[in-house]
Amino acid sequence: MMLTAPLLSKTSFFGSLVNKCRPAAIANFTLRSVSSVRTLEEKLGLPPRPKKPLTPYFRYMQDQRPKILAENPKFSTVDVVRLVSKRWSDADAALKKRLQDEYKREQQAFVEIRAKYEAKMSDEQRAELKQLKQDIQDAKERRMMRKRIKELGRPKRPASAFLRFLREERTNSPQPIKQTYREWHQRCTEKWSRLSDKEKEVFLVESRKDMELYKKEIALWEEKMVRLGNIDVVRHGNLIDPPEPKTKGIKPTA
Repeated sequence: MMLTAPLLSKTSFFGSLVNKCRPAAIANFTLRSVSSVRTLEEKLGLPPRPKKPLTPYFRYMQDQRPKILAENPKFSTVDVVRLVSKRWSDADAALKKRLQDEYKREQQAFVEIRAKYEAKMSDEQRAELKQLKQDIQDAKERRMMRKRIKELGRPKRPASAFLRFLREERTNSPQPIKQTYREWHQRCTEKWSRLSDKEKEVFLVESRKDMELYKKEIALWEEKMVRLGNIDVVRHGNLIDPPEPKTKGIKPTA
């Protein structure tokens, strides 16, 4: 049977951090309500996945945080975490054991509830969830690669002829207040498609000139990367020339 209704009520945001963060590692996290966080399941229209129970430390933090803020209203999240961490280090062994026992009981119940949840998922839902997780991972890896390439000083690709045209349009025909960017961009795209080859040549010449310089710079940079052992940031194949803007199928507005 497919999932059609929530199986569990929402718990604290920290439930998602179980077994992943140590006390010192959460100093830069902003405490938020779980209601502001959409799970992958919810993005696919599925009931939220059962939350893992809080570890003993996070149980202690959940209890101590409001008390600390009541005593020190100007404390930042970092200040709160530091004080909680200190208090936890000095906490009574009996208290820690009680919290650990509570965690173990809830963890056992969680395993059973999660098994029932997953059993109600259809093969299609599992495939969609798996694909979404992969898409998110791929996007994360692309962001990390872009950041790494930037830090390594990769030459910036010059703007295409169409982008140069857009920059000029922003000055000559800026976006009206009542017009959306999408509408303005569509209007510019249609105008570009109506330009003669001679009118486009002005922008094409500048683009080709900068592209020739870019090819030399990127070749030198990639040689340097190979020498330094950063093979993963070097292009595979001819990926230099950017595609020309697509203008086919655009119908000019009346």
